[in-house]
Parts: sequence; structure tokens; C-alpha cells
Amino acid sequence: MAGNQGKNSRKAPITGGIAGLIIALLAGFFGFDALNDDPSSTTTSTPSSSARVVSTPPSTRIQELNGGLCPLATLPKNAKGVISDIYSGGPFEYPDNDGARFGNYEGNLPDKPRNYYREYTVETPGLNHRGERRIVTGGPATDPDVFYYTDDHYETFCEVPDA
Repeated sequence: MAGNQGKNSRKAPITGGIAGLIIALLAGFFGFDALNDDPSSTTTSTPSSSARVVSTPPSTRIQELNGGLCPLATLPKNAKGVISDIYSGGPFEYPDNDGARFGNYEGNLPDKPRNYYREYTVETPGLNHRGERRIVTGGPATDPDVFYYTDDHYETFCEVPDA
């Protein structure tokens, strides 16, 4: 009996250590940061060739980051072609989807009438589907009042001032 008790007492620290390691790995995977418990802080990392967009509450999302602007030169190269197609009324790469009403259901863009916004695909090289990149316009179909860009499928937007 004394032999069994010694075996079990050695397993407890090993089991506890494994459980602690699993908890630490899960915390790291889900982004837990014990040193920074400020929920308003965000960290972003984006390649310099794409627009830098931050994730913040919807009411401030567009105003963040230099006024929430992403000049055309900061967008993927094929975005310029999409904007030209918008002004000319097409043709579009995805005619069944491009130019369709964008509902703004998440409320991440300013509140406007039901048919104010339209969405257009900005293709991502190497994908065999539409991907996450979009240009969303507001106003008339071929002479929009405003252009927004998203590279995360409508989670965040920046305004394209020189479209």
C-alpha cells in the first residue's frame, strides 16, 4: 500500500503541470493578456501594401486611424479597377453580387436609408472565391457620394477619400 501511495503522489505534480500548460496555451491562443486588461485597447498588424484598419466600437470605427481614411494608393492594386467599373456602371467580375444592396446590418457605417449602400468585390489573388475584400459605396450607383473599403468582410471600414 505504501508503494502505491508514492506512485500517485508523483503523478499529481505531473498532471497539475500538464493542466497548467494546457491552460496557458489556451489563454495565449485566445489572446488573454494578464498584463493589459484594458478592453478598449487594440493591436493591429497589417502589411504595408494594404489598408490598415482597426477594430473599435462602431461609433468610432470610421473616425479612427487618421480620420478613418485609406487613400486609393494604400488599397490593393485591383481596387482602382473596381472603382473605375463602378463609375462606368460595369461590367463587374461578379455580376450577381457586385452592385447589390449592402444592408449595413451590423451598423458599422453611418445610418442611411435602406438602398443607400452597394457592395463590390475586390478580388484577392490566389483565391477561388470572392474573398473578404469589398468596396461599399453610398449614394447613386454610378456617382457615389462616398466609398468605403473593408478587407475583413464588413467587420471594419475605412473611407476612400480620393475614389
